Amino acid sequence: MPAHPDAPPAPVVAAWSWDVVPALLVCLAAPAFFVVRVPWLGWALLAAGLAVAVLIARADAGEDGRASVSGRADPGREIADRAVSGSGTATTAGIRSPSLLRDLSLIAVGLLIVSAIPLKAELDNLAILRFALALGGAVAVPYAISRWVYRDGVGGRGAIRFPWRGGGRWTRFQWTWLVAVLLLGWLILPFYFITSGVYLNWPVVDTPELIARLFVGVGAVGIWDALFFICTCLALLRRHFPFWQANVLQSVVFVSFLWELGYQAWGPLLTIPFALLQGFIFMRTRSLAYVVTVHLLFDAVVFLVLVHAHNPGLLDRLFLV
Repeated sequence: MPAHPDAPPAPVVAAWSWDVVPALLVCLAAPAFFVVRVPWLGWALLAAGLAVAVLIARADAGEDGRASVSGRADPGREIADRAVSGSGTATTAGIRSPSLLRDLSLIAVGLLIVSAIPLKAELDNLAILRFALALGGAVAVPYAISRWVYRDGVGGRGAIRFPWRGGGRWTRFQWTWLVAVLLLGWLILPFYFITSGVYLNWPVVDTPELIARLFVGVGAVGIWDALFFICTCLALLRRHFPFWQANVLQSVVFVSFLWELGYQAWGPLLTIPFALLQGFIFMRTRSLAYVVTVHLLFDAVVFLVLVHAHNPGLLDRLFLV
């Protein structure tokens, strides 16, 4: 997908650094919480990741202090400052330099909030309320901390942003990709859900009310996926790592969540490329609206497949399986 001409330049970061170690530890907490479901392991990984981030921050501060005493500038720090401000230093631009510890702590807070509830798909009122509070909190709390406590980002407005139409008008390729998403979903998803039996991970929807609840739930979770995994996790990681590293790290979190939600069996063969592709699309277009549209089209097919699987004969003419 070609980059949108209005997309801002990517930040300049080192091709490789030890910073990836604490980031990986924090992101590996997601499979601990959502795949193997061992909470203490997830807590330990989060604590280890943040502890290593503290050690790295102290080591970097010591190097900066020695460089300033000797009169030598730190090229890595200069690059980071230019990446944040676009020109000059972060201080002169009034922008706080990115902190790996602060940004990883925001991801950790989101993971802790989500892990506080079971992610089994349910449609009763209590389950809907539980999901709304936990998933909403996982986005709102890191955003609030970043904006009003850490005061990161441009003008101290936070490092987490939701650029609804950040990429400008959609290109012809983007419209074509929307059609391709529908076709690919129509071809692949019925075969996956029905032949693997994972549709049983979702509750039976055999009444108009349950079908309506499923429709709202699938769409709401799809929107949340973009807000948390892309606009929060990927955006924070991208402040410190090359895109491919940040995208792989966020996909670990994304795919782990989808596993507990119900995309099991050979589901990761679909969810891994989907998570990577969603990150790629966002970084190329800078448009949350487009990423959400792609996800909702995908989820519309998921919804229809689940209704079809739980109600044989209802939508048989729509799908090949």
